[in-house]
Amino acid sequence: MSEKLLDFLLEIGTEEIPDWMIPGALKHLQQAGILGVAVTVQATARRLVVKASGLAGRQADTEDLISGPPKSAGAGAAQGFAKKNGVSVEQLETISTPKGDYFGFRKKTPGRPTIDLLAEAIPGLVLGIPWPKTMYWTGKSGPRFIRPIRWIVALLGNELGNETGDQVIPFEIAGVRSGSITRGHRVLGSGSIPVTIATYEAGLKKNFVILHANERRHKIETEATALGAKIDGSLLETLTFITEYPTAIRGDFDPGYLELPAEVLTTVMRHHQKYFAVEDEFASPVLEADGTRRHQLAPYFVAVMNTSGDPEGLIKHGNERVLRARFNDARFFWNVDQQKTLAARVDDLAHVTFQAKLGSYLDKTTRVVALVQEFGGNADAQRAALLAKCDLTTEMVKEFTDLQGIVGGLYAKAQGEPEAVSRAIYEHYKPLSMEDSIPSTVEGRIVALADKLDTLRECFKIGMIPSGSKDPFALRRAAQGIVKILAEAGLAFPLDRLAEGELRAFLLDRITYYFREVRGFKYDEVNAVLASGCGALANVEARLTALAEVRPTGDFDALAVSFKRVNNILRQAEYKGSDFDFLDTGLLEDGPERELYDALMDVFGRLRRYQDRGDYRDALLEIASLRPKVDRYFDSVRVNTEDPRVRRNRLHFLWVFRRDFSTIADFSEIVTAGDQK
Repeated sequence: MSEKLLDFLLEIGTEEIPDWMIPGALKHLQQAGILGVAVTVQATARRLVVKASGLAGRQADTEDLISGPPKSAGAGAAQGFAKKNGVSVEQLETISTPKGDYFGFRKKTPGRPTIDLLAEAIPGLVLGIPWPKTMYWTGKSGPRFIRPIRWIVALLGNELGNETGDQVIPFEIAGVRSGSITRGHRVLGSGSIPVTIATYEAGLKKNFVILHANERRHKIETEATALGAKIDGSLLETLTFITEYPTAIRGDFDPGYLELPAEVLTTVMRHHQKYFAVEDEFASPVLEADGTRRHQLAPYFVAVMNTSGDPEGLIKHGNERVLRARFNDARFFWNVDQQKTLAARVDDLAHVTFQAKLGSYLDKTTRVVALVQEFGGNADAQRAALLAKCDLTTEMVKEFTDLQGIVGGLYAKAQGEPEAVSRAIYEHYKPLSMEDSIPSTVEGRIVALADKLDTLRECFKIGMIPSGSKDPFALRRAAQGIVKILAEAGLAFPLDRLAEGELRAFLLDRITYYFREVRGFKYDEVNAVLASGCGALANVEARLTALAEVRPTGDFDALAVSFKRVNNILRQAEYKGSDFDFLDTGLLEDGPERELYDALMDVFGRLRRYQDRGDYRDALLEIASLRPKVDRYFDSVRVNTEDPRVRRNRLHFLWVFRRDFSTIADFSEIVTAGDQK
């Protein structure tokens, strides 16, 4: 009869864990597993849960062959070896090796009960979660965790398979002993709930804890949408992990507040109160400058409670009161800020520090304006660059920091600046991620590019280079923004114009990431195109697209092999080549060598015309058409011939071939079937 496999449950009950830290903790627990068995993980703000199935009741017995002294050492050595390992001489056996025969014995180790192994492993698993920060609560020498641990459920199923008799895995963390008692919702549920593995989730739900994040997320989204909420994905995720039993309610606010810009109102609701905004589906949508349509706000909000209901409306009224105070603050800041224009605030930037070693935001503004001029930005772009950081001196941004840039754009519009200026200021922090859109106007793109490039240049200048997870100035995000703008806006600024040295390498790494991971091009194709030069990113994309289209043709892989062969020959001969070297066509041998040369000359003219008009697909097809003549050349011509003049001429011929036909991509970077063997 086969051994029954057992289920496992671990729940670490804590004080409320910050919502943004929970996904990382779950990922760590899932990757760690339990004794080599895959696990499922769930969490609320007050509990981390790990479940697994298929654990054996005890681990398998093991047998190890222990090698001792050589048999030539005699009986005394055998007796000493046997005594040391607690066995008799009769239990020893002979181990034959290429070096001779040795004494040895087979050490059998009985498998340990799984419950004992779990008791030893779980404390380390729990305390090993890599939180961004931890705390101690039992004394400075005690264990550290993200929040105080209040209870632990740790159960291993029983071999009889009934709902009672699960084994408690015995261990202790920070003075809290494991058991089979969990806790329900802090207000609605019981503080002591006996559970088994089989009854655990039902017991929690009965006590107003929805364990599965997907179920909580769906409940929030369904209820909030029914109340008219505009669902914000990041806010939805936050609410999912700060509640155990979420319930949506709708509140009201004075329509007079709708005189404030929607961006201000939604920021107050979303970032400060964790409310969803409600749009007026009956009002005419607002047409934005980028062509998109945005619905106007309605004087309502949707809040998500961590409770089952609000029958007397006390929670609703409390939320309305708090929101009213926040909106009053926002209206006050708006009115106060309008007493001084953005243009009048430029000199105030001298008192706002950009970075201790890099001076003030006025210094940065001066550099950014100069970059915008260098990039050919028009008068509106230069004006936007001058005013872009002025909102950092406003009361609104001091209170609602998430609105920097956006407030500047809104104030510029309210103060009569041209639409191109206000829109560029409004969007100059974009894109905030690879998923975010780039600025919608040329002026905005140039200002955003200049702002991000200045930050990178200045930080790299003083050695502030991201390493590992440390990136306090969000330089990776700035670099990704530059790449996304250059690629998607088609700005003709080659990499070498923007950066050099370490910064160039840093941007090139982001470019590689963008085309591989975001745009989905194959890694070797990206390597091949970038190895031939990184000009304007629109040009890089055009070459990548052509390469991906032409690669499936029959000649392509074989030609890539030939380019690898050319590289190997030149490297082994240590031939560096030079544009000043002369190819002596009189030394070319009739037959395959002369035929290849003639074909190269014939193709090269058409190749240049194709490239000049950006027709990289036809250019690559022309290169691929050389494959038969290249094959015949290598089959018939000995490059390293004994005649030194002919040998050098042939090396230079190959060097010219590689130089002239690698301007679209370095084909030697393409991975072929032969490379994968």
